[in-house]
Amino acid sequence: MTHVTKEDFFKKSAIGGLIILLPIAILWMGFNWLFRLVTDLIQPLTSVVVNFIGLPEVIGDILVLAVMVVFCFGVGYLVSTQLGAYLHSKFDARLAKLAPGYRMVKEIVDQFFGDQSKSPFANGEVALVRVFGEHSGTEVTGIVTSKHENGRYTVFVPTGPNPTSGNMYHVNESQVTLLPGVKVEDMMRTIIACGAGSGDLFGTLDKQTDPKQLEAKQPSAE
Repeated sequence: MTHVTKEDFFKKSAIGGLIILLPIAILWMGFNWLFRLVTDLIQPLTSVVVNFIGLPEVIGDILVLAVMVVFCFGVGYLVSTQLGAYLHSKFDARLAKLAPGYRMVKEIVDQFFGDQSKSPFANGEVALVRVFGEHSGTEVTGIVTSKHENGRYTVFVPTGPNPTSGNMYHVNESQVTLLPGVKVEDMMRTIIACGAGSGDLFGTLDKQTDPKQLEAKQPSAE
């Protein structure tokens, strides 16, 4: 029977409690930071509501946020109509000329909140990429974001633990091993974990590419 000292018991209990409570605390701090950021942005409107109606500031923030949500819903519904789509296209083109950075910001927002069918994070193909050459033994985890007419691929290789940053590579098809059985969200978990879990995720492929197994599959010379 393994003897557990008081010091080991205390250390194990403290670390166990930290592992459970720390993610909750970080999540709460994130929500708190986001709420303060939003309330600071709408502070002028909240001040008008509070001074005009006489409500507490927290109630004023909630009321202003509710009005903004309703307003966003109304704009979204208007744009879904034929007239609204026409007006939006004209407004969009005009604003793009007046504000050069608007188009880039709009495309970034579309990637995260727009039509998911156009997002490489939702529809890209997970792949192992030999970025140093077809015969290189080094592979990186990536997402195929574009296939060219000449057969080449554009691949986004995210960096850990932040998968939204990374590098783009334009490589030959022979340097890419597509993994249709691996989901993008599962691959992203390994990126966030700095590679942890890759063995389970690519386990089947690793067995298929094991040199010993490949040698066993080859017919013996008689």
